[in-house]
Formats: sequence, structure tokens, C-alpha cells
Amino acid sequence: MAGSGGCRRGREQLELERLGEAARAGSCPPSPPLSACSRQAWSRDNPGFEPEEEGAAAAAAAGPVLEMDVEWGSPAAGTSSSLGSGAAGPGGGGRRQRRVPAGRGGTEVPGRHQVPPDGAAPHRAAWAKRLARRLRGLWGTRLMEESNTSRERYLKSVLRELVTYMVFLVVLCVLTYGTVSSSMYYYTRVLSQLFLETPVSKMEKTDFKTLSTMDDFWKFTEGPLLDGLYWEMWYNNKTMAENKSFIYYENLLLGVPRIRQLKVRNGSCSIPEDLKDEIKDCYDVYSVADEDTAPFGLRNGTAWTYTNEKDLNGSSHWGLIATYSGAGYYQDLSRNREMTAVQIASLKKNLWLDRGTRAAFIDFSVYNANINLFCIVRLLVEFPATGGLVTSWQFQPVRLIHYISTFDFFLAACEMAFCLFVLYYMVEEILEIRIHRLHYFRSLWNCLDILIIVLSVAAIGISIYRTSTVDTLLKKLLEDQNSFPNFEPLAYWQMQFNNIAAVTVFFVWIKLFKFVNFNRTMSQLSTTMSRCVKDVVGFAIMFFVIFLAYAQLAYLVFGTQIDDFSTFQDCIFTQFRIILGDFNFTEVEEANRILGPIYFTTFVFFMFFILLNMFLAIINDTYSEVKSDMAQQKAEMELSDLIRKGYNKAMIKLKLKKTAVDDISESLRQGGGKLNFDELRQDLKGKGHTDAEIEAIFTKYDQDGDQELTEHEHQQMRDDLEKEREDLDLDRSSLPRPLSSRSFPRSLDDSEEDEDEDSGHSSRRRGSSSSGVSYEEFQV
Repeated sequence: MAGSGGCRRGREQLELERLGEAARAGSCPPSPPLSACSRQAWSRDNPGFEPEEEGAAAAAAAGPVLEMDVEWGSPAAGTSSSLGSGAAGPGGGGRRQRRVPAGRGGTEVPGRHQVPPDGAAPHRAAWAKRLARRLRGLWGTRLMEESNTSRERYLKSVLRELVTYMVFLVVLCVLTYGTVSSSMYYYTRVLSQLFLETPVSKMEKTDFKTLSTMDDFWKFTEGPLLDGLYWEMWYNNKTMAENKSFIYYENLLLGVPRIRQLKVRNGSCSIPEDLKDEIKDCYDVYSVADEDTAPFGLRNGTAWTYTNEKDLNGSSHWGLIATYSGAGYYQDLSRNREMTAVQIASLKKNLWLDRGTRAAFIDFSVYNANINLFCIVRLLVEFPATGGLVTSWQFQPVRLIHYISTFDFFLAACEMAFCLFVLYYMVEEILEIRIHRLHYFRSLWNCLDILIIVLSVAAIGISIYRTSTVDTLLKKLLEDQNSFPNFEPLAYWQMQFNNIAAVTVFFVWIKLFKFVNFNRTMSQLSTTMSRCVKDVVGFAIMFFVIFLAYAQLAYLVFGTQIDDFSTFQDCIFTQFRIILGDFNFTEVEEANRILGPIYFTTFVFFMFFILLNMFLAIINDTYSEVKSDMAQQKAEMELSDLIRKGYNKAMIKLKLKKTAVDDISESLRQGGGKLNFDELRQDLKGKGHTDAEIEAIFTKYDQDGDQELTEHEHQQMRDDLEKEREDLDLDRSSLPRPLSSRSFPRSLDDSEEDEDEDSGHSSRRRGSSSSGVSYEEFQV
């Protein structure tokens, strides 16, 4: 030992002299062969060692190497660096030497292996780096994984992303389904029955749905409309609350109803010269450009003077015939039945509706405190230029007042969680775009992620606007209960919110296929669709050429006779219904006794019997090819295998399940020393093992191929298992132990950097071996 210590001190002295000469000369000669040769020798003696990254080699070639004597572990001893003797004294078990590259001119280069005098600073920096790494690890999706990552580690990343996504899906479903209930349907149903299906009189069966003339419209307003809006008496003729109307005794009428009309001006269309003597007036179909804005009738009050859309705070409405603006001539009704009846009679007497009228709107809103729901009602009567009228309606139940019940506060917590998830996925997609650049958008799933985030942000914005607006509107309503509460904008945004929420939930569920594709069986669907894209596109072109040809034929032949063919769009949807078997051949035959049967017969023959079967043949052939190709591919670890593996490990650790070898041992003992494959398979199948596991174990240890597992073959299985357990114990013993006097501790940066590496790599990176000799000790 004395000779070894002298040799060590001599080698250190030679190296220090070399460094001194290099410093005085102002140049940096190459590092002595000690480092490279010793590393190579140590690598040969320790086959499991892997050299450091290229950065370490570059640092070695950059300049000479200093032996840094560091005081470690003793609280009283400071951390120091010297160029003196490297031998440790008898009590200097905590002092270790470390090689640090020197800078130009002999000065030390501050590096990652350098220990600063203050011990608290590295700890703070290490803590900050560890925190940053943990935060960055939250977004460690498979797109940000390295390409050389093992299959199991890759699947673990996918599984973590799947679990996070499932939590997001559950939160989204709770939010969407929590705001919708069956009460909304029944709320809409009872109100629609009251206003749409009540006859205009006891002697007539005409209701709102079957109105046909202006006279029918006035009968409706004077009968079912008044009866439905004002419930002032109980069934025993007892008077209800004054100046308040509770429809069905439960639904409070908010404010007053409003009736509004839109007109077109006279002379908006041209009259042929030959008929000008007979026809004096001409009113075109509705358009904003032809809208009449001049006063008419009594020429006083809002019912007879035009009010623009901005003053009414209205918006356009898409009717059955045209799209109407939010302006027009309007009359706010009263809070009691008698005054409202007088107002309607005055409008009817002074010919409020005339030939120029193209649309009449009836708007009102009700609130049911039992279920905390508003219902915004709009009844629309359109007067086409052909004469007559067409009716449509809209009942929009909305929940505008939130956070009342316990469940509402639970939904509020889900809303906060949803916002956090959206923020999380926004950061994730930004990181992935930053890493992959334009290649990120080549994946359809990535584009779907962007679409889901955009829709989610839009839904959040609409919800915030709706919540803030309803408070202002309700406050204004409470101040003046004799005014019309214009909930129309809220109804519009609520409809848009429902549409966005429905589309978002649909795409979120579709995205589950992104994770299902990691299953071998489920991936056949996506592979089949991707392979047959070209064939399907070619087939679609041929299909729609013939389909649209038939649609134009049907529109020109049956468009004036059959409602299902009245527009070109209706022709397209009607033909899809014919393909599915929903058709009315009698109407087609009655519309044209010659072309009707020819159209129907040839359409069914070409579209159903030929083209549809061609499409199925394309899908079937491609699926057969994909299935045969997958049967020849090498089986890889799947997501279900990883879940099953973790489950089996947990069950074995909890002693709730035995290993396959233990079950075979028990079966072998019960069989008297021998066990054939059929008995083994039947026994292990009953214990929850798969056919693949049973066949793999039996084939491996059935050396003589007699389909029987003898005692000798079973003993070999047990020996192999014990050998694997010993190897596992040896691997555990090679893991880093607590700091001792024999090994130099790694810096904080080294330990953090190795946390992200595989356990086998990190063990070799630390320079440990089965003998417990560290790389630094071998080098010294």
C-alpha cells in the first residue's frame, strides 16, 4: 500500500509539473494518455460500461486536466481546490480527487463538475432544475419522445397520455350532459302543445301549424295566443296574482310579449307592359334591399313606424323562405289579457298586415323556477309572394342562472377543471409544434387536436359572454317589468354554444381511435381506410356523377309536384333515403306516369345493386390484404400487453395470483411427475393464463417433444427461474449506494441528468460495476 501511495503521488506530481509548464507557455498541450488509456483499460475490465457522451470527449480534448481535491461530507470542512498533493490523510476519508479541465493559460474553466465555494447555491440551482424538469415532464407525450426510446417506455408514455385524456373526456361529458336534462324536452313539449296544437276556435280544427290565410292568423292571435299567454284564473275561477301570468300555473311570463312584422315596398318588382292596366301594385319576394321603411296606417307609434335593427337590438332570422333582418314594425303587448286584446283588435282593424307583409314574429319568454329554466319562444308566420302563409317556430330552453344547487357548484368545479385541461393541451401542442415544426401538421390527429382546442376556447368564450349578459338583462327586466325582455341574442348564443359543445364532444370521442390504434386488432380499421383511400376516391367520383345526374332529373320532373323534390337539396336527401329503403313510389308515379317508374327502377338498379356493392367489394378486398399482412408481421408489445403486465405484477405482489411456473409446479405435483400439454392447458386456462403463454412455456421446456413435461424438464424450468432471480438481485446490488469513503460523489447536475435515462444506462453511466469499483477509483 505504501508503494501504491508513492506511485500515486509521483504520477500526480508529474501531471502538476506538466500543467505548470503548459500554463507558463500559455498553450494547452493535449491531455496526457492517463485519462484515455485508463478509461479504455477500465472499459475492457468492465464490459457493461458505456463511455460518456461526446461532450465529455470534447472537454478532454479542449485542454489539460486538473486534479481537483474536494472536501466532501464533513460539515466543518469547506470545499477547496488545490494543486498540491492528492494523497488523503488518515482522517481524510471525505476528501476526493476529481479531474477538471483547465482553460487557456492555465486558468480553470467553470464547468458543470466544478463545486462552488457556497454549498447552498448548487442546491438551489438543482432544486430549480428539478422543478423545471418535473413541469416539463407533464407534457412528455409520445410526439416528444426520442426516436430510440424502447417500446415499453414509449407505451408507458402513451398510457399516461391516454389516462390524462380519459379524465379530460369524463370532465367534458359531465359538463355537456350536466347542462342538459329530460326536463328540457318536457318543457318544450308542453309549451309547443299549448301554442301550436290548440285549435283557433271550438268550431274549427285549424291550429298554428295549419294556418293558411291572414284571417287565420288573426284568429290565432285572438284565441290560442291570448289563452296561452294569460293564465289569470284557476280552474275553480279563483283569481291568481295580479299583473302576473303563470302559464300552466308554473311558468312566469317575463315582461310583455312582442309582435313584429317586416314588409316590402310597392313597386319592388316589374310588371309586364301588357298587364300594367290590369295590375297596379307589385310586391317582390323579401330582401333587405326591398324592405319597406316608410310609415303607414295610423303613422304613429312603433306599430306603424319603422325601427331599425340596431335600435331594436335584434338579429337576423333564417326562416323557411328567406332570411329576415331584426328590424321592422313592432307592437309591445300588455301584462293583462284585456289590454292585449284591445291592442290586437286595433291592429286588425287598421289593416296592420297587408299585401306588402312578408313575415310576422311573435316573441315572448317564460321562466320556470322549479327546474331553473328559461324558455325563449318565437313563432314565425311567413307570407310568400305566392299568397298564403307558412308557419315555423322555435322553443329554446336555456339555463341562464347558474350556481344555485349543489350540483351546479360541482359543475362549476368541472368547468374550472375543463379550463385547466384546455390550457394544458394548448401548452402541449405549442411544445410539439416548436419541436416538430411543419411536420406536426402532416398528422391528421394533430390537426384534430388543434380543432378541439379551438372549439373548446370558443365554447369558453361564449359561456363567459352569456353569463355576463344575462345578469345585465335580468337587472334591467326587474327595473321595468312592462318592457319586452329581449332574450333573442342569448337564445342565439345558446344555440351556438350547444352546437359547438356537441361537435367538440363528437371529435373528442373520435380521438379515442388515436389510442385504440395501438391494439393490433383495432388498428386494422385505420390501416384499411388509409390503404383504400385512392380506390374510394375514384369510386366516389363515379358515384356522385351518376347520383347528381339522377338528382337533377328528379328535380326537373317532380319538383313542381312532390314536396320531397321541391328543391335540389331535397332531391339529394330524398335519393339517399331511397338507397336506405325509405321512399314513396306512389307519389313518384302520380307525378309522371312514364318517367316516374323509369327513374325509380334505373336509380335503384345502378345505385343499390351495382355501385353500392362495388364500394363494399373495395372495402372487403382491402381488409383481407391488411389482415394477411398483419398476420405476417412480427408481434410487438401492445398497450393492452403493458396494462396486463402491470396488472399481473400487482396481483403477484399482493399474492392474489401465482406465476405460470408456480401453477405448472402445482399441476406437476398433482400429476405425479408428468404433465401433458392438454392437461396443462386445461389447468392453466382455468387459472386465468392465455393460450400464448401456456404454449410458449411448454414449447421452451419440452425438449424431447413428447408433449409431456417431465420432472427433469420441470426442474430445468425452476433452475432458469432461480437464475433470473439471482440476476435481478445482482442488478439491484449494482445500483448506486449511499456515499462512502470509497467513491467520489457525483455532482447534482450529473444525478439529475441520469434520472431521465434508462435504469441500465444510468447504472453504467455512474461507472459502477459488480465489484463495486467506481470509474474514478480505477482511474486513480
